[in-house]
Order: sequence, then C-alpha cells, then structure tokens
Amino acid sequence: MKYLVQFAVIILVSFLGNFLHKALDLPMPGNVIGMLLLFLFLLTGILKLSMVEDVSNFLLKHLSFFFVPAGVGLITCFSILHGKWIPLIIISIVSTIIIAVTTGITVQILMKRRRSGE
Repeated sequence: MKYLVQFAVIILVSFLGNFLHKALDLPMPGNVIGMLLLFLFLLTGILKLSMVEDVSNFLLKHLSFFFVPAGVGLITCFSILHGKWIPLIIISIVSTIIIAVTTGITVQILMKRRRSGE
C-alpha cells in the first residue's frame, strides 16, 4: 500500500505539471514542469523524501526500461531520418561531449566546495 501511495504522489505531481503546461500555455513540456514542481516541493518541505523515496528508487533502478518506447519510435521513423544520419551523428557526438565536460566541471566545483567547507 505504501508504494501505491508514493506512486500516486508522483503521478499527481506529473498531472499538475501537465495541467499547468496546458492551462498557462507554457513553452516547457508538462513532464519537465512536473519534475521541477517535485523538486520544489521536496526543497520546501511540502513533500518529504520518504513520501516518494521507495518508488523513486525503483523507477531509477529500472530507468533503462523506459527508453524502449523511444527506441522503437526511432526505428519506426527510419524513412524520415533517411539522408539525415550525418547531422544526427554529429549532433549526438557534440552534445555528448558538452554534457560530459559540463558534468565534469560541475563535479569538480562541487568537490572543491565540499573540501573548503569541511
């Protein structure tokens, strides 16, 4: 029963994000708004971590499973992607490098902060 309640909390926050997206005609996807709301609710204490922790850990543990629909969708769009493989590969490589560098810099900054704060 505990897991069902935790899952319901996550779903409700997600629905709230989608509702705000449609009601306010925001340029950001509803699921992203929902994630930001969840973050804000956790940060402000409106939601406690224990209210979503177990289901969140389960979802993170099985995250790769959620990429299957996107992969299948990509496979069904091969005809649309015909002739666009080189730009797609270049974009993928460049964005991966940017993400890796940004993540590395962020981790280094946070490690320096942690060392200086100890």
